[in-house]
Amino acid sequence: MPLTHFDAQGQAHMVDVSGKEVTDRIAVAVGHVKMAPETYEIISEQRAAKGDVLGVARLAGIMGAKKTPDLIPLCHPLPVTKVAVELTLDPDLPGVQIEATVKTSGQTGVEMEALTAVSTAALTVYDMTKAVDKAMEIGGIHVSLKDGGKSGRYEAK
Repeated sequence: MPLTHFDAQGQAHMVDVSGKEVTDRIAVAVGHVKMAPETYEIISEQRAAKGDVLGVARLAGIMGAKKTPDLIPLCHPLPVTKVAVELTLDPDLPGVQIEATVKTSGQTGVEMEALTAVSTAALTVYDMTKAVDKAMEIGGIHVSLKDGGKSGRYEAK
């Protein structure tokens, strides 16, 4: 299957979606921030000097999804109808699990918006706690579900 963001000469271009049908679309992306046990405790006990880490990261993720076409050069600006970002403390990591769900009714999918939401939320967790833990790791970011459009449903295994 050819890459859609390149023309016949190999030049990058924005894909023309004008001929595609408008359908309801959803994408879910996930990721995590792994940290030291002490950092996990600071977040779980809401003792971070910068404030409510999970609350601020949730808002940052929502904002990131809405700004995706400003960050990713060939993304279409879409009428995003829903963005939900869930951050869950995970003592087994230890760290924070992040899940973003994005919906639209449009001619192209919202996978990039969901991935950007997770990435932005993870970066915000890092930013708000880096003073106590510069060794945090952001990882596992991937699309776990997408549905709608010509290619139909995809679920990560």
